[in-house]
Amino acid sequence: MFSTLYARLAAVLCGLLVAIGLIYALLVASSTSRHLQELAQHLNRDVALRIVADRNLVAEGRLSMDALKATFSAYMEINPSIEIYLLDLDGRILSFSADPGKVKRQSVDLGPIRDFLGGAPFPLLGDDPRSYDRMKAFSVTPVPTAAAPEGYLYVVLRGEQYDTAVQALQESFVLRISGWAVAGSLGFGLLAGLLLFHLLTRRLRRLARTLKAFEGSGFSAHTPFGQGVEEGGDEIERLGQAFDRMAKRIMTQLQELRAQDQSRRELVAQISHDLRTPLAAVTGYLETLSMKSGTVDEARRAEYLEIALRQSRRLGGMVDALFELARLEARDLRPELEPANLAELLQDVVLKFEPRAIGSGVRLKMRPPADDLPAAQVDVALVERVLDNLLENALEHASGGEVVEVAVIQTDGALEIGICDRGPGIPEPHLESIFEPFRRGAAGDRARGHAGLGLSIARRIARLHGGELQVTNREGGGAHFVLRLPLDDG
Repeated sequence: MFSTLYARLAAVLCGLLVAIGLIYALLVASSTSRHLQELAQHLNRDVALRIVADRNLVAEGRLSMDALKATFSAYMEINPSIEIYLLDLDGRILSFSADPGKVKRQSVDLGPIRDFLGGAPFPLLGDDPRSYDRMKAFSVTPVPTAAAPEGYLYVVLRGEQYDTAVQALQESFVLRISGWAVAGSLGFGLLAGLLLFHLLTRRLRRLARTLKAFEGSGFSAHTPFGQGVEEGGDEIERLGQAFDRMAKRIMTQLQELRAQDQSRRELVAQISHDLRTPLAAVTGYLETLSMKSGTVDEARRAEYLEIALRQSRRLGGMVDALFELARLEARDLRPELEPANLAELLQDVVLKFEPRAIGSGVRLKMRPPADDLPAAQVDVALVERVLDNLLENALEHASGGEVVEVAVIQTDGALEIGICDRGPGIPEPHLESIFEPFRRGAAGDRARGHAGLGLSIARRIARLHGGELQVTNREGGGAHFVLRLPLDDG
């Protein structure tokens, strides 16, 4: 019944208006009654004293009982709204003007009477002889005199007939109209509040429908809630705009997860294929040696073991590369950055590959760097790993007599290391995909035993430093790799 926000707000509003109506009625009834009592007591505070004086109730210093009875009879006809009682000094009722069958008390509390005579503020309520628990406004005077009192003339200002008249007035047309007016006002307030709540919750309902539709689409389709609405607005609009941004991000992340999942499937399939070849070679040669141990001569045995050892090393290199790639993708690897002279680092790598280049008939050529070349903020070991991979690839794709050029230069806010070879280059469709795992840029890569992980690892290391690794084909043949690394801010 109260499953929606609108229903709950409507229930709260109804309860609030009912409570306001009840409190208003109680306050009006209480304040009106108190006001009338105070007004009656102010206007008639001396009525008891005037009755004694006007009706000559005291003669020769004593109270005349005959005059008192005549006064009772006269005031019952002249002013039936009051009731007159004669009390002794202990508050016991000696005589009264009311109907004898309706007087229930035999005495009246003297506390309010003493307060009245002492000048206490109004309203002062005293006991109503017609009831055991009702209190009413009164007027009182000592008799026969204040100096020598023998009792009190106690006048209840709002007697039974007054109560009957008030009750009749409460049931009158005017009061009924007033009650209906209050009820109508509260009803109008309720309807206005319900309409206002409906208008306020309309956008929330639309947002809830948008959420449900987004969930029903499998988080793949979203109709913007804040379409055509300027940034900002009230809380509901800001909530809708925040949901739009969240939904857009969720869809983007889901697309990336699907793409990563597809890449992971391809990666697993490729790993299975590439690992199977060296593993099968190692297993085959070892099984051959095991089955023909007595018939294979030493030269053939040494050849088989060399092949098995070479394939096992290839297998170990692929496994190591896979672990390194996994660490980079999981961001478990944190570079230990320090200022480094990239020209010196590049020179060391070139010297390391110099013997291999000479053995292949390839000439390594490093352009002299600028004298004022600044330092870069890098992890030296990781950057050296990238340079090793790039130079190794360049030497493998260069033929005898060719030149592999390396250089380091400063650009805006970064240092760039370029490595160029004169090999066959990279087919244009593969220029971007060459950095993906298990992608090879030339037809001979698979035959050379490459797993296609080196360039993928190199680009991830570059991006881990806040840099980039890119490749282009040179005019006339060959590939040009550029490693861009940030300068040392210090």
